[in-house]
Amino acid sequence: MADAKPTKSWEPGPPRTIYVNEDVPEHHFDRKGKPKSGSIYTSNQVITSKYTIITFLPRNLLEQFRRIANLFFLVISILQFFRVFSTISPAVALLPLIIIILITAVKDGYEDIKRHESDRRVNHSTVEVLEGGDWKNGNPMESKSKTFVRGLTELGRKTRDKPHVDDTRDESDSDVEANGTLSDGPDKKRKGMQPHWQRVLWEDLKVGDFVKIMDNEQIPADIMLCATSEDGDVAFVETKNLDGETNLKSRHGVASLAHLRDAASCASKDNSFRINCDRPDVDMYRVQANVTYKEETSPVDLSVTLLRGTVLRNTRWAIGVVMFTGEDTKIILNSGGTPSKRSKVERQMNPQVIVNLCILGVLATVDAIADSLSEVKYFPLDAPWLYGDTQSDDNPRINGLVTWVYSLLTFQTIIPISLYISIEFVRTCQAAFIYFDGDIYYEKTGQATICRSWNLADDLGQIEYIFSDKTGTLTQNLMVFRQCSIGGRAYRGDAEEETAETLDEKLPTKPPSIASVTNVVPVEVNVDLWAAHQSSGSNLAQPQRPSEDEIRVAEKEQNRVIETRIRFRDAALAQDIEASVSADPDSENASHSRLLNGFFTVLALCHTVVTSTDPVTGEIEYKSQSPDEAALVQAAADVGFVFCGRDKEVLSLRTPSSTPEVEKYELLNILEFTSARKRMSVVVRKMGGDDGRIFLLTKGADNIVFQRLKDSEHELITETEAHLSEFANSGLRTLTLAYKVISEADYSDWSKRYHEASLALEGREEKVEAVCSDLEQELRLLGATAIEDRLQDGVPETIADLKRAGIRIWVATGDKLETAIAIGRSTNLIANDSNIIVIRGGVAGRTVHQQMIYAMDRFFSDTSADLPRPSTSSREPHIPLQRIQTGASIVGVGNGERPGAFVLVIDGAALGDAFEDVESKNLLLRLATSCEAVVCCRVSPLQKALIVRLVKDGLGVMTLAIGDGANDVSMIQAAHVGVGISGEEGLQAVNSSDYAIAQFRFLKKLLLVHGHWSYARNGTMHVSILFPMKSPFAELVYRILNFFYKNVVPVGVLWWFQIYDGWSGNFVFDYIYILFWNSIWTIAPVIGIGVFDRILDYHVLMAVPELYHFGRRGTWFGMKSFFIYLLDGLYQSVIIFFIIFYSYFPSPTARSDGYGVYLQEFSTTMALTAVMIVNIFTGFSAKAWNAWIFFLVFIGIVIVWIFTIIYSSISPGYAVTHLYGSYYILLTSPYFWLSMPITFFLSLAPRFIARSWKAGYTPDDFDIMRYISKYEPNRDFAHDVHIHHLKALRRPGSAASRRTPSRSYFNESSSSLINPRRASRASVNMAASRTDLATGIVSPDRGFDFAQEEGGVALRRMQTNLSEAIASRQQINTPRRPSIKGKETLSHMFSLRRSPRKKKSTKQTTE
Repeated sequence: MADAKPTKSWEPGPPRTIYVNEDVPEHHFDRKGKPKSGSIYTSNQVITSKYTIITFLPRNLLEQFRRIANLFFLVISILQFFRVFSTISPAVALLPLIIIILITAVKDGYEDIKRHESDRRVNHSTVEVLEGGDWKNGNPMESKSKTFVRGLTELGRKTRDKPHVDDTRDESDSDVEANGTLSDGPDKKRKGMQPHWQRVLWEDLKVGDFVKIMDNEQIPADIMLCATSEDGDVAFVETKNLDGETNLKSRHGVASLAHLRDAASCASKDNSFRINCDRPDVDMYRVQANVTYKEETSPVDLSVTLLRGTVLRNTRWAIGVVMFTGEDTKIILNSGGTPSKRSKVERQMNPQVIVNLCILGVLATVDAIADSLSEVKYFPLDAPWLYGDTQSDDNPRINGLVTWVYSLLTFQTIIPISLYISIEFVRTCQAAFIYFDGDIYYEKTGQATICRSWNLADDLGQIEYIFSDKTGTLTQNLMVFRQCSIGGRAYRGDAEEETAETLDEKLPTKPPSIASVTNVVPVEVNVDLWAAHQSSGSNLAQPQRPSEDEIRVAEKEQNRVIETRIRFRDAALAQDIEASVSADPDSENASHSRLLNGFFTVLALCHTVVTSTDPVTGEIEYKSQSPDEAALVQAAADVGFVFCGRDKEVLSLRTPSSTPEVEKYELLNILEFTSARKRMSVVVRKMGGDDGRIFLLTKGADNIVFQRLKDSEHELITETEAHLSEFANSGLRTLTLAYKVISEADYSDWSKRYHEASLALEGREEKVEAVCSDLEQELRLLGATAIEDRLQDGVPETIADLKRAGIRIWVATGDKLETAIAIGRSTNLIANDSNIIVIRGGVAGRTVHQQMIYAMDRFFSDTSADLPRPSTSSREPHIPLQRIQTGASIVGVGNGERPGAFVLVIDGAALGDAFEDVESKNLLLRLATSCEAVVCCRVSPLQKALIVRLVKDGLGVMTLAIGDGANDVSMIQAAHVGVGISGEEGLQAVNSSDYAIAQFRFLKKLLLVHGHWSYARNGTMHVSILFPMKSPFAELVYRILNFFYKNVVPVGVLWWFQIYDGWSGNFVFDYIYILFWNSIWTIAPVIGIGVFDRILDYHVLMAVPELYHFGRRGTWFGMKSFFIYLLDGLYQSVIIFFIIFYSYFPSPTARSDGYGVYLQEFSTTMALTAVMIVNIFTGFSAKAWNAWIFFLVFIGIVIVWIFTIIYSSISPGYAVTHLYGSYYILLTSPYFWLSMPITFFLSLAPRFIARSWKAGYTPDDFDIMRYISKYEPNRDFAHDVHIHHLKALRRPGSAASRRTPSRSYFNESSSSLINPRRASRASVNMAASRTDLATGIVSPDRGFDFAQEEGGVALRRMQTNLSEAIASRQQINTPRRPSIKGKETLSHMFSLRRSPRKKKSTKQTTE
């Protein structure tokens, strides 16, 4: 078990020079030939566990003795070793503490072993590494940790000297070279002599190793890329595990090392080089290094680096050199060490134990003072009870100190040591309940919900803030084309949608038509490849015999692709497209037919998607860096516009009107997408025939495209805007399409200006953007698309219910701003009428601090009176807020009067500025908590953790973080409760989490039901409430406070006895009753309630999430309840002692033998009565009496009676006891039978009366719900309009809510409370606004979102090729085509089949 190294305390590795194919210089070694400390690199072994076999004992003991009760009993046990204080054998005194520590240690060890097993699965993943020949890696590495699990399970396993080989893997996998030949055959003898690729464990990877990554494999370390299987040595990586972005990123190899394409080249001494790296840092977007090869130095930055945690996609293989391993990698540096978490209740118990210690100290001090004073007074009088005090070592004044210590031993029961072990037992049972709950078991993967930290179960019932990742947590990373608007007509798709399982059953082995096109990346499109090849005369998609690598990779991914097939189908659209094929240009629908053709042609051509051949099926696959683009091209293919591929600058497209022929378009320019432009355009020329027109095809944000349309498009804009608002309100990502016909002369002039701008040395980006903007004017609107970033099942409903429960939800993602907003809408986090406040950093205009002040002043003026005002002399320009193209009121009715009216969206750059100083952090916290929800975009893993700590420390509230990737580890560890989703992004998040679930929707039951019950049950062990109980969570309070209460009762009885015993500190009971008080007599009821009690049935808690409010506020577990229970125990101790004491002593003896009343006679009566009262009193806390609770409440009473009879029957000949014969005396005494019931009823009367009064006259929400559930078991609470009178559903005043945003409830309408699904999807007549405080622009939000890598390597290559083609064309100086005068129509561009006799009417058609 290995100790985690927290990021803050662990220093990253030193700057390094990595030597490849050459010896490490001598100056890296000391005189003894050992590597210097600065030259030793950390191993690639990553450990998230807490302990090693060496540190387990001291660290676990240190954690356990943070509990003050354990520390106290250790001191008490030590005192027993001194004869003067001894009341029992020291070994017996130590036994309870040893048992508790041992059981807790076993539980902690088991949890940590599970972490080790998870770590082992990661560390024992395999990767191909260069071995054999003359290859030797001399870069020094530190040794791996010898963990506990490794020592038990892998004794004798040979490590790096004889690398592990995956025997199930085809031998050819490690020997196939880049050229597809088996240069190093599978002959193992040859393998030992020749360089080859060998599978080794991730943890055995070393700095300086050559690695070969295959398609769809995870990157095991931070690697410098040398060569790949693709043209230009380009590789595509999926980085969602690092930054949450779903689009692929392109990387390229170092140009000077591009020849290292096989094992022999990599191992050759002629190919030696050095890599100089800066020291590791946490910046995910910066790599500072260079590589020197044969006196040529090349820069190494992020574009040539594959980071650990990313996945190689769409690339057969990639070869690179390891630069950073293990804790020096970016992803691990952004993750913290495994923290030792304690629940909130456990943290609150320490102060209460301290109070008990203070009470114990007061009792002992009073006893000691009284004893000392009495000895001083009565010693000269030769008091008979001071016999023997004349010894030389006896001193009446010093005896007070001895009595003080002895009294600590006597009253030690007030400290509930058994509380901890019973809590551990109950939490173990609660973890088992969660594990075996079928409702949160994912059948598809066979995964149950697992508690990895058992001690945090009760925290699930007190969560106030949830911090969630987006990709993989809320979404499936699956883009689905759902709806579209074409020419003012909306196509919303068919209502009946086939599930993935249904599709899997229905799909044939080789689908015969275009209808089988899938909607994922890669996208399989079944087309007639032979016809495409013959008609195009190119080799775009020509089927070839696949290599063995291709077959292996394809088979690996085939099932994943099939399972996620989703098609876009719309019957009306299919009919319109079919009609457009044979439409008459003069017909009524001709114009719409041309728009249909144009719309899907833009989708099929305006992109950077590439095609490849499936090695198994021979079908076309669409491969794209952007899943949005893949979904758009897929949608076009679904309706018959199949993109067949590109051959250099020639695009091939098959349309319904051209089949079986393939249309060809020459790609002239790509005006790429950027976050500033918010649009992408391509310039194409149609090839073939006498058309040859040049067209600009554009897709982008609605507000950007609308500004560039012709004035004549106003009517179509209005209709499209309405559809866009509808799409956005449904949580879909929208994109607007337009086109423009360009004359040859205009294009020639523009092309020259574009070429000049692209060659400018100063202000190149600004000049290129200006030239592009000039071309993208006077566009024609085609329509808009609506794509769903498909959510995990049940996510919108779960978030709606968690919001009803009063939990604030923040989303932190690495995705861009538009994507984060779109997901916020689709998940119900952002309502249809919510106004979005956007704060961005790193842009010209207001500073981040000024933006936050303006936001508080404008939207929350009643809470910002004390905020500092921005200086009027600031150099920052004043940017007034502007409304653009709103069309309607941007603020809904009552907006600003509800806490849920605003949503804050802030990016990572702004967060970086806000975290720089305390004032900005506090301002950010105030602004964020004034909004209903917060969405953080473009954030790094470390920033996720800082966001959690900001709320956790700034507000002191309970937090939960949930994620599924390695980028979520730091956030999960920073929160009070971390939940990991075992999704597609690996097990890093699960390994570092406290709870592991398979689906986000399981979080609802985990919190609302198991959180309820755990908090309630644990509380019931500790407290019963004297005043009206208003929360199920009070039961956690009950359980903890019941422990304190039940220990106060015997201590109170002992204390009152001191008045009549000369303050000697002696026991009134036989010590056996004190010894077993917590371990046998009274332990069963509190454990029984903790395990089996239910405050409400699970279906009620699920249907009425508002009941979670009280536990969220933590109202019922605090010092107030604690003191009330202490007073309750004190009252009962008074009743027990004085009624029984005065029942026996003022009265004559009831014994038939004439003897007087003996101490053990009335004290045993007190003991039996106290056990009965405490157990029944504890049973009052139960809300769902069943056979188990009944049994456990009364079992202690039965046991103590039976024990008393047997114990008092033991003859002195066998053992000396003080109770011999007491059973006969007690059972025949009328005082015993009279005092016991009187004491019993008087002790319980106040609690019984209070509970009866409460249930009859002042019932709380839970009393009402229990009553309804009992008498109307079939009632549907989820849709019941008659439960709105519950206190949990009452809405507080808006002003108060705004002034205390961190504690406010959400003002939701009753309809929303009853049916959140319907309310969340209902359309509204008001328009939501989006206020960008960086620019001052206020605009309506219509759901625009589009993801594409900006300035990526692959796109740069494409642009370079186009530039070379343009330069070549300019040198040839081809004569321009004559332009056609008059109005240009879509029919000149898009393939609308026309009859020859109708051809003359084309010129009469208007655009």
